[in-house]
Amino acid sequence: MRFMIKASMSTEAANDVARDGQLGATIQSILDDLKPEAAYFTEDVGERTAILIVDLAEASQIPAVAEPWYLAFDARVEFSPLMVPEDLAKAGPGIEAAVKKFG
Repeated sequence: MRFMIKASMSTEAANDVARDGQLGATIQSILDDLKPEAAYFTEDVGERTAILIVDLAEASQIPAVAEPWYLAFDARVEFSPLMVPEDLAKAGPGIEAAVKKFG
């Protein structure tokens, strides 16, 4: 299942890693392990933030995705499930059933 992961890094922790000259290398190491389909970097509420798209085979993989961000950057990590168009098409009957029952 695809997830969007938003890892918002503690400014203090990320600054410490940056001062050690390891910010880029640490992020690259995490990305090398996770192999995201896409990775974007931005600011969110004043914090350095990574937004990643990953495809996880099972929920037991969630800690392996989150822990590097927690440990390296004292990050807040959020997981949001995603659908590609094919997933949305498969969801059609469930949507129609909900509309009939609750619409």
